[in-house]
Amino acid sequence: MNKASFDVFATWLKAHFKTDRGATMVEYALMVALIAVVCIAAVTMLGGNAKSKFSSVGDSIGSAG
Repeated sequence: MNKASFDVFATWLKAHFKTDRGATMVEYALMVALIAVVCIAAVTMLGGNAKSKFSSVGDSIGSAG
């Protein structure tokens, strides 16, 4: 690689790494991952409670009929 093409490549790299597009995309990906983790944790924690409530309601309906 000669000096001129290295300078062009270095200028191209600087121009592309100065933009905020890549950082914004990474931030959005992190937010989506965090939201997914929170949703999974909420479903895991509340799933047992919901299952017992539905079972209780089902048993009450079954015994009333």
